[in-house]
Amino acid sequence: MTGTTILYRPTGPDELALVEASGWTAWPPRLPEQPIFYPVLNEEYAVRIARDWNVPASGSGYVTRFAVDSAFLARYPVRQAGGETILELWVPAEELDEFNAHIVGRIEVVRVFQ
Repeated sequence: MTGTTILYRPTGPDELALVEASGWTAWPPRLPEQPIFYPVLNEEYAVRIARDWNVPASGSGYVTRFAVDSAFLARYPVRQAGGETILELWVPAEELDEFNAHIVGRIEVVRVFQ
């Protein structure tokens, strides 16, 4: 049995409703203009996006936390998208179903911003 890696995802209310509809077990398919799914590696980065981008864009922002099988995640190199702590994974939209199949447990909301 391999271990898991904790990931975070800042999200708005529409995406969160779709996660809830999945039973808190899967991320929804990407829209045509969203070729990549971006989970992030630390809560602080997720907080910044949820608070500073999702709230102005949609009135609320959420930080979710979830675990994914570490061996599966090894296929996605960690990308540094700015500062030292701005770390994310780039999951191609066409691989999201497989990614979802490797989520361990449930997706949970850990922070809410209004």
